[in-house]
Amino acid sequence: MLPKDIIEKESVLSFLKKRTSKPVSFREISRALDIRKKEARMLKRVLRSLVNSGAVFKTRSNLYGIAEQMSLVPGFFEAHRDGYGFVVPEKAGEKDLFIPPRKTSGAMSGDRVIVRVESPAKREGRIIKILERRRKKVVGKLCYGKNFYYVKPRSRKIPFDVYISPEKISKAKVGDIVVVELTAYPTVSRPPEGRVLKVIPATDGPRSEIEMVIEDHGLPHKFPSAVLKEAREFTPLDSKHLKGSTGGISAQGRVDCRDLLTVTIDGESAKDFDDAVSIRRMAGGFILWVHIADVSHYVPWDSRLDLESRQRGTSVYFPGRVIPMLPKVLSNDLCSLVPRSDRLTFTVEMRFDRKGNLLKKRFYPSVINSNERMTYTSVRKILTDNDRAERKKYGYLLESFELIKELYELLRQQSIRRGSLDFDLPEPEVLLDIQGRPEAIIKAERNVGHMIIEAFMIAANEAVASHIEDMGVPMIYRVHEKPDASKLEGLKKIFSSFGLQVKRTGPTAFHKIFRQAKGITEETLVNILLLRSLKQAKYSTENIGHFGLASKSYTHFTSPIRRYPDLVVHRILKDRIKGKGPSDKKRGLLENLLPEIAFHSSKTERAADEAEREIMDVMRAWFMKDKAGNEYEGVISAITPYGLKVQLKDFFVSGFLHVSNMPGDYYRFNEECYCLVGRNSKRTFSIGNNIRVVIERVSIEDREIAFAMA
Repeated sequence: MLPKDIIEKESVLSFLKKRTSKPVSFREISRALDIRKKEARMLKRVLRSLVNSGAVFKTRSNLYGIAEQMSLVPGFFEAHRDGYGFVVPEKAGEKDLFIPPRKTSGAMSGDRVIVRVESPAKREGRIIKILERRRKKVVGKLCYGKNFYYVKPRSRKIPFDVYISPEKISKAKVGDIVVVELTAYPTVSRPPEGRVLKVIPATDGPRSEIEMVIEDHGLPHKFPSAVLKEAREFTPLDSKHLKGSTGGISAQGRVDCRDLLTVTIDGESAKDFDDAVSIRRMAGGFILWVHIADVSHYVPWDSRLDLESRQRGTSVYFPGRVIPMLPKVLSNDLCSLVPRSDRLTFTVEMRFDRKGNLLKKRFYPSVINSNERMTYTSVRKILTDNDRAERKKYGYLLESFELIKELYELLRQQSIRRGSLDFDLPEPEVLLDIQGRPEAIIKAERNVGHMIIEAFMIAANEAVASHIEDMGVPMIYRVHEKPDASKLEGLKKIFSSFGLQVKRTGPTAFHKIFRQAKGITEETLVNILLLRSLKQAKYSTENIGHFGLASKSYTHFTSPIRRYPDLVVHRILKDRIKGKGPSDKKRGLLENLLPEIAFHSSKTERAADEAEREIMDVMRAWFMKDKAGNEYEGVISAITPYGLKVQLKDFFVSGFLHVSNMPGDYYRFNEECYCLVGRNSKRTFSIGNNIRVVIERVSIEDREIAFAMA
């Protein structure tokens, strides 16, 4: 809920920020703020809240100070299998901090922590306090040691075992895969402890593996009954939202857009349609309408639905399954912009000139009725393949699609000119049989339909971000920091081996390399390496721009069904266009709440990405498990001193070829040419080389595919 003690918090923070010389006691704070005895308890609550948020740090001597002024950095911990890790600071613009193995203080991956910076030059620190534990459960194998039970975690990011006392193993047996609830977290001197919640049945297919990943990542896959009850209370659209002449404004202040030719464009399996588009030619350019599902109409601040979706942060997508942020009655029905049904929306109306320059923008609640549910494949057939059958089927929409393509090409040229990094990287797509087992893993198609929607959504997001920023109200931005020059420095040798010229290593060098790589054989590999060297985009209340999109002001507005920050931005914008500028009290409430939402949303997004990658590894292993001994053609996609990562050509699957499985010679890693070179034969393996490999081993448990030389 929105905090009620905002004035006290602001007063306390203001006082502590002025006292930069040293931390102060509770008594000093009370005297300075003229706190009476009756208010002392409230002050303690406020201080406790500020300490828990990481803004204020409480020393062992019970003194309080601003964390930043004490060389303390709040952030969240990302653990490595070898015990060390990195802390990603909450504050935008700060570099990650390296945490050596002996200085993690028992933190687990995903925990929110406070770090003392011990070496500013090396960006190295020590975790001194754990603010919030993210992981509540662990999935692993039950084992028996010398007079004690323990669970060996499946996750490689947990470098210690979980101890289980005999009375807490329930009905589990040694060797079972179990879900353990953590009852005591690890410390510097003590391992974690837990109790067995349930036994996961023996793995008989990828579905049970998916269940393990869901449990291991603590993804909330069931909605509380109170949340479902609240969602079911909504009824189909009431006529009061739809009154008014076509194109006019209803009594509820909604613009009627049902006369516009409107389509959604999504993947074949999509069910939650966030966005729809309409377009018309005007004198001197185009009018583009981007209609977004008005989720905020159904999910008001602090409702049960709101608190649940805030906690989830995002929908999580697996092959053949979705863990939605909102109950399906909303995500797949009332909020989803299904065809030939009236739906409440929030529209961004943009007017562009003939060169694609944005001339004017408007925002308003609206009502639409989508004419068609289009797919990316269908749009490609219409605009790229000129498929006669498809063009005849959607004949009444052809003029709109030609306009859509014309405007898209103008926006694309604008994007290229301003320096946007459009990484057109291949993504895997898993095709499942009726049992939910992978029958093929292919390279997902990214065609003109994908790129049109991407360009239009970026334009809408930028329009919303710049508008709210100009209003000067608290806001959640989508930011992407400029890259570290040191990251590119480490890649210079690889790029040089591809014939690319890398003279400088500043942010502009990324754009130059990106342009140089266009059309060369190694283009995809260069893009992958560049992408890995960039920092992750995240949510922040401080606008530092979006490096990857070359955008000065960017936010997420276009997917409120599946992303919580989008829902928050809808509410902020809706208040502004209704003329409800935030009162001083509400502004203060937002200023305190939005950083928490931004940080939590960034964290849940990373957790979802990690779970989705793990599921993809599961699918790859299950798909290849019966192919041991088969020989395939592949391409070298990465090189380490220990071997080669090889991407197969027949399937969108990669594995590792260890140097021990490269007979006939001893191979060493040459840093100059970034390759493996045979000591005697001088045979060289470089990134991008073709290579024939044999599937030597597939481990379902470790989700690994090992190759040998053919």
